[in-house]
Amino acid sequence: MSGQTRTTAPVAPPTNPVGKVAAASLIGTTIEFYDFYVYATAAVLVFPALFFPSDNDTAATLASLATFAIAFVARPVGSVFFGHFGDRVGRKTTLVAALLVMGISTVLIGVLPTHASAGNLAPALLCVLRFGQGFGLGGEWGGAALLATENAPPHRRALYGMFPQLGAPFGFVLANTLFILLATQMDDATFLSWGWRVPFLLSALLVVLGLWIRLSLAETPVFAKALAEERAVRVPVAETFRRSGKVVVLGAFSVMLTYTLFYLTTTWSLSYGTKTLGYSRQQFLLMLCVAVLFMAAATPLSGWLSDRFGRRPVLATAMVGGAVVGLLTGPLLGSGQTSLVMVWLCAGLFFMGLVFGPIGAYLPELFPTNVRYTGASLAFNSGSILGASLAPYTAVQLASALGVGWVGYYLAGTAVVSLVSLALLRETRTASLD
Repeated sequence: MSGQTRTTAPVAPPTNPVGKVAAASLIGTTIEFYDFYVYATAAVLVFPALFFPSDNDTAATLASLATFAIAFVARPVGSVFFGHFGDRVGRKTTLVAALLVMGISTVLIGVLPTHASAGNLAPALLCVLRFGQGFGLGGEWGGAALLATENAPPHRRALYGMFPQLGAPFGFVLANTLFILLATQMDDATFLSWGWRVPFLLSALLVVLGLWIRLSLAETPVFAKALAEERAVRVPVAETFRRSGKVVVLGAFSVMLTYTLFYLTTTWSLSYGTKTLGYSRQQFLLMLCVAVLFMAAATPLSGWLSDRFGRRPVLATAMVGGAVVGLLTGPLLGSGQTSLVMVWLCAGLFFMGLVFGPIGAYLPELFPTNVRYTGASLAFNSGSILGASLAPYTAVQLASALGVGWVGYYLAGTAVVSLVSLALLRETRTASLD
């Protein structure tokens, strides 16, 4: 009828199926940890000889390991870059771009010329691609965490948010299993010639799978609503530090233990176990693959517990547990007895899972929608510099100069720092994401 105003009910943003959300958020972090462990292993086994040849083996190894640290410096840079577009354009599109940058960088490492054929260009290209890995990873975790939590019902955000965290044990087992298989099927000369390239090239399969899943998703309902209401800000990183700078800093220190615990119980312990305790590389990798199952079990458990009791109680409990593991490093790991070493590895990775699980929801919940991608990514990836980049090096120096027990004191100290930072942050279990 003329003269009447016709009203249309607002159309709710499309929601994504739980299975697709879980798979899409899990695949990226699986690739992340797979790539990191493939690179770390290659940096010890083959890169010194192929990219940094020297009469001094120690110098070659140190030069190779220095490239490993490049990615940790690149991650916060990637957080700012991808966070800008994630908070202005959309979570889905930005997450796809981050996955492509990370995946392409990894695959290209697998086809690099070596120093023998390209001279100094070879290590230069390796450094560029390593930076590309870290740059892409800087946008990967934040997008995956937001994809999970912004699609979750309010009372299940931590359970959804633990899906990206499960990528850590999955990627770890995948990378280590592949290197164990290569070690048993190839002699050293074959592995050094071309076998080392296989894990990097196989990353392409994971990337294709991840793209296929992510491209089928709709934008998260929370961000779609914010975009419709024109709540996007012009420069998300500036807005983040203007309104939430303290939260970024405290968030970074609160996840410091996560990285320290993981890289001490995996990367450093592998070096200590093989060089000091006398285990073969294959034997200790198998021990780590068993121990990481405890992390895989603790991650969903911590998500469920933090939805029921709150983020901070679960995280605080895990941090205290991490400190205890640190204090027991000398008596357990230092004993050299396989049973006690396994107890230390399993306990360390269990509390790693317990502290890692809730972070997928906790960090995003600390920031408003219009800067959530930037804020959560910056906090998480800055924590990697604090907790991961220095941990293996510091542990080697402490164990050599003062004994393995001091590595444990260092671990316990980072637990205290994270616990104090957590105490200065608010509980977010009942917070709204709108």
